[in-house]
Amino acid sequence: MYFTDRGIEELVERRGEEQVAVEWLADRLRVFVDLNPSFEDAVERLASFLARDDADLE
Repeated sequence: MYFTDRGIEELVERRGEEQVAVEWLADRLRVFVDLNPSFEDAVERLASFLARDDADLE
C-alpha cells in the first residue's frame, strides 16, 4: 500500500457519497497549491492525468 492510499481511503470514507463538479475540484487543487507550492508539479501531473480521456491511457 502506498502512503497516498490512506488519503484516498479517507477521501472515499468522508466524501464518497458526494458528487462534485470539475470546477470545484479545480478550485480545491488551486487552493492546495497556494498553501503547498512545493506540490505544484505533482498537482499539475494529477490534473493532466484526470483531464485525459480513458482511451488516452491505453
